[in-house]
Amino acid sequence: MSDKLFNTIYGRGLVGELKNIVQRPYLVVTMEDLWEIFKDEFDEDAVVHFVKTLEYKEIMEELDVLPKFESVIGLGGGQAVDYAKMAAWKKHLPLYQMPTSIATNAVFGHRAGIRFDSNVRYVGYVEPIAVYIDYDVIQSGPIALNRSGVCDVFCYHNAAFDWKYAAEKGKCEAKWPYDAELSAKALAVKDSVVAAIDDVYAMNEKGIRTLVEGLRWGGGAFHNAGWNPRHIEGTDHFLFYTLEYMTKKKFIHGLPVCLGIFTGSLMQGNDPDGILDLIYRAGVDIRPENMGLTWDEVFAALKFEREYVKQAGLWYTIANDFIVDDAFCNLVKDKIMAKYGTQTA
Repeated sequence: MSDKLFNTIYGRGLVGELKNIVQRPYLVVTMEDLWEIFKDEFDEDAVVHFVKTLEYKEIMEELDVLPKFESVIGLGGGQAVDYAKMAAWKKHLPLYQMPTSIATNAVFGHRAGIRFDSNVRYVGYVEPIAVYIDYDVIQSGPIALNRSGVCDVFCYHNAAFDWKYAAEKGKCEAKWPYDAELSAKALAVKDSVVAAIDDVYAMNEKGIRTLVEGLRWGGGAFHNAGWNPRHIEGTDHFLFYTLEYMTKKKFIHGLPVCLGIFTGSLMQGNDPDGILDLIYRAGVDIRPENMGLTWDEVFAALKFEREYVKQAGLWYTIANDFIVDDAFCNLVKDKIMAKYGTQTA
């Protein structure tokens, strides 16, 4: 697999430089609260769009009525950078990405995670001129949000197991035959973040750069492996998709995914206590109340996940075979509560 990754620039004071390099007039895709913070870094006549939806049809309708623009800046988290991708893709324009958080690998992926009737599909294709990682911006953001970005690296732990499991069951897709070398590469990237877990927790420059490089590799890995997601995603993300489908709630990406990393590893018998400890050490709180959920909603999603992955046509993993019962649900709760105790969410 070729490791062709997005051009990524690290530094400080990078936001204000964007207006000096982008084609004018330019579109800034962001969120209302972020614009209040960063608006003085841009020109008064910048075309600004606040993200309200990730539904494909609604995005296309919104882009058709925006004023003319010649380039696109994505300024924000996963929703803003994914929307910016769609704007650049539809209009065939250059894209510049300025993530204000590192909670997902979205900024490093060629496709955008867009919803079609609340179901996630990764569509489009665009390569940014550059992704700018501003240490000041990341460090001034919510630290818990940025720590949760470990989800899109720790998930390689589940994906490698699921891919081998499917191959051993004779259920591996013909277009994605099991590749032990590729799985090992993903696990090595995960281990690089594990080795810097204390720096990630501190969100110092080393921690930011290490986590970002892990996300950068994973973001490009889907395309670099021929649109093969097998080595980077599995049961971990499937619980997130199930929760979103069942509850229609919006989540901080890393929280349900980290929950799925743990529950998936528990289904797999794949060092669940070890991965739970890493999630905890990274500072990611996966208790349901921290996501606006109840334990009953989590239990319902765990029990429905097996049906959802078949319904959604997702690739074969342990979730296709594992039957979740009350005993499993109680074990999930007991292990999480034993690790997190009674600390305030």
